[in-house]
Amino acid sequence: MGVEAHFDVLVIGGGINGAGIARDAAGRGLSVLLVEKNDLASATSSASSKLIHGGLRYLEQYEFRLVAEALSEREVLLNIAPHLVHPLLFVMPHVPALRPRWMIRAGLYLYDHLGRRTRLPASHSVDLRQSVYGAGLKPALINGFVYADCRVDDARLVIANAIAASELGAEIATRTECLSAKRLGENWQANLRSADGGTRIITARALVNAAGPWVKQVLNERLDQPSRDNVRLVKGSHIVVPRQYEGDHALILQNDDRRVVFMIPYEDRLTLIGTTDIALTGNPAEPAASEAEIIYLCKAANQYLARAIAPHDVVWSYAGVRPLYDDGTSNPSAITRDYTLRLDSDSGNGPVLSVYGGKITTYRKLAELALDRLRPWFRTMRAAWTAGTALPGGDLAGGFESFTENELKNSYPWLPATLRRALARRHGVSVHAILKGAQSITDMGRCFGAELFAREVDYLIEREWARTADDILYRRTKTGLQLSAPQCEVLAYYVGARAATSGMPVR
Repeated sequence: MGVEAHFDVLVIGGGINGAGIARDAAGRGLSVLLVEKNDLASATSSASSKLIHGGLRYLEQYEFRLVAEALSEREVLLNIAPHLVHPLLFVMPHVPALRPRWMIRAGLYLYDHLGRRTRLPASHSVDLRQSVYGAGLKPALINGFVYADCRVDDARLVIANAIAASELGAEIATRTECLSAKRLGENWQANLRSADGGTRIITARALVNAAGPWVKQVLNERLDQPSRDNVRLVKGSHIVVPRQYEGDHALILQNDDRRVVFMIPYEDRLTLIGTTDIALTGNPAEPAASEAEIIYLCKAANQYLARAIAPHDVVWSYAGVRPLYDDGTSNPSAITRDYTLRLDSDSGNGPVLSVYGGKITTYRKLAELALDRLRPWFRTMRAAWTAGTALPGGDLAGGFESFTENELKNSYPWLPATLRRALARRHGVSVHAILKGAQSITDMGRCFGAELFAREVDYLIEREWARTADDILYRRTKTGLQLSAPQCEVLAYYVGARAATSGMPVR
């Protein structure tokens, strides 16, 4: 079999870093192929705490550069993805035995001023007894602090970057695995295999290893490039329970082990609680929240909640594996969350850039720096551009609320309010492509439940690489939290039939 095509850059990994790098590279004029062995965002990038934040707790570890960069990127993402990234107030009840007030005040002062802040309010103290922020908390909790960060639909942020890369000419190949790659002079030659068993051989001037938890495995086994750099796999688990308190704010809870646990309003009627930090030594492919972790999170929350929760209250749990750069720290919670980019050029030929660590908040800046590192091999590559360009769906001139309650409502008066908001949150202005030609709710086709209609499902298959029910239920949407088992089976049958007729592989 001969070489099928040549690309400037081959990106291995369809998580947030791989998708962000593919978008940046395509926008700089490079030809790009991204390969992902499963679905986009199928691993770590859909199993985060769903936050765009500076990382307040990282100040205690003196990670000032990381926090400052994350805070700056928080502002960028608010501007370029306002349908996916939304402001969120956090309340920290004060427990004097854990951290003194002066320490928290000092940390929040730094948090307010380390990064550019134009759209979010400054932090302040609050009397929980006289405020809505004390709802659902134990009466003994008197004082607290309020500060601002953002929430995000993590998987859809990955999808938006992949769509942007595709619109700029990149090829996005999901369910495609890089079996091996080797240097051939100035280029890499890669052997790829799709889910249907088909193989292809391509060449690329540069290779980006953004395989997340598998970054070291790809280097050692697929690229035959042994490295002295090591990755530390740390599992972070989350639980979802029924809504625990009134209000749209989140809680950041100090735990007696010096860690913090978030409680975040989730999907309107639920509360998301996380996360843990557990060293992982097994297979990162299918991580799950252990019984011990679920008990830990319930216990952490119960130190603050007036009404206790128990493991039997958990309606869903998930776990993600953080591929952190091994800095020699023994405590998993203390390992740096900063990213490391390693470039191996083999005397200038066939560069491979590997990504270790990183946070979803800083993915765009990471991608920008990755492309800058590859500039010596692409002298005509255009300058950085992603900070000022909206992601697909994010061009909301008047803001998210105005778009949803004015433009969308006026354009489609027949659209129920709950469906209108669900579609706007997932797609932003791209919702017009889904609704084009629809005159009534009947035109949306079959309803699978939870405001999920066939017209949107078809769009997710045709335009967003969805191939299975799980792709739709837990990554393109979160409707899997609301649909019954029989409803999920009906959706699975529909998606299987539609994906098969699209000519794309199903796995």
